[in-house]
Amino acid sequence: MTTPPDQHPDQTYRQPPTIIINNTTTTSTTTSAAASAAAFAGGASLRRRRQSLWAHFWLLMFTAGIGNFFYAAHVSRWNRDRGL
Repeated sequence: MTTPPDQHPDQTYRQPPTIIINNTTTTSTTTSAAASAAAFAGGASLRRRRQSLWAHFWLLMFTAGIGNFFYAAHVSRWNRDRGL
């Protein structure tokens, strides 16, 4: 059986699939979320210091690379003293 050119054939549509989102949390996720919330509440003093690309660039230009060593040691010591 053919359909005329101006008419579309009947299409059967199925019900869309059911999507299930599992939002369960484990203790490790909960503890890390609590730890990060506590760190955020503590202020910026508990944030880990990062090496600055621009500081290293200018130290390389002005101190022939020797300043880079002292700057990297300073940032590493700052993080180590705070347990970060």
